[in-house]
Amino acid sequence: MSNTIVKHDELKGLVVDKLTNVGLSENHAKVVADVLVHADARGVSSHGVLRTEHYVKRLNEGGLNLNPNFSVESTGPCSAIFDGDDGMGHVVMKEAMEYAISLAETNGIGMVTCVNSSHCGALSYFVEQAANKGLIGIAMTHTDNIVVPFGGSEPFLGTNPVAYGFPAKESKPIILDMATSNVALGKILHARESGTSIPADWGVDKEGVGTSDPHKVEALSPFAGPKGYGMGLVVEIFSGLLAGAAFGPHITKMYGDYNKPRKLGHYVCAINPSAFTDKDMFLEQMDQMIKEIHRVKPASGFNKVMVPGEPEQLKEEISLKSGVSVTDTVYQYLVSN
Repeated sequence: MSNTIVKHDELKGLVVDKLTNVGLSENHAKVVADVLVHADARGVSSHGVLRTEHYVKRLNEGGLNLNPNFSVESTGPCSAIFDGDDGMGHVVMKEAMEYAISLAETNGIGMVTCVNSSHCGALSYFVEQAANKGLIGIAMTHTDNIVVPFGGSEPFLGTNPVAYGFPAKESKPIILDMATSNVALGKILHARESGTSIPADWGVDKEGVGTSDPHKVEALSPFAGPKGYGMGLVVEIFSGLLAGAAFGPHITKMYGDYNKPRKLGHYVCAINPSAFTDKDMFLEQMDQMIKEIHRVKPASGFNKVMVPGEPEQLKEEISLKSGVSVTDTVYQYLVSN
């Protein structure tokens, strides 16, 4: 399947048009577009603009609130609960992280749980918010059950991603954003869209057996067996149970019941290094660590040892200059009336 190269701002505009055409406010549509194009520019197409059609369907059928009334309940000097009123999760997470950042800048740490939210896209966007302010960012979200627990043959947890962002003084921040499944569900969807096969350890068929056909995948596998399963459970507790949200099998499906709000929970945290150490020294040591990692002798088949998030950052630099690659089918949807 061929791709179309689209300029960064043009792609955002196409997404905004699709979302505002069904009644979403321009401000919220711009945030959603920014998060989606951020993912595509970084080469993470599974969380990119291909999701637009799904959001439009949910907005049309009532599963997402076109005009949410956000509210924040302060529960302490470093904590709060953000109610998303069933609005777009991207906007909920961005505003929740902004609130966490304000708490961290004042009191050293900011932790915010989000309730009544929805799918929020790539978590790297939100931890980068904190890192760009010289703070450490953490973000977690649960999803509906599609991952088999270690030792199980049917799904219980979601892909339950977790992300961390660590600022540096001169270097770009270290951004670790990963699903606790072997891959994000979006990568399976992208393989279906692009007509490509997948590694057999990405997911299992209806019999619980690994398959290389993305169309036969019924559930995903946790990364590294019991380790990924354990981390997925941790994310469920932080973003689900701690937020007072449903968990695992009790979460409304993303693909189905489009008229029902999903009531997802999220967790965000911002940490001010100055609450624990000299901030300048911390940022300088981050630079030093990144440089020393770069000097590690690469293994056979590798040109350079990189830090988490670096390959995506390099891809983003190229995309900002030459355009973002989008599959033709997704592009045709975006430009259609």
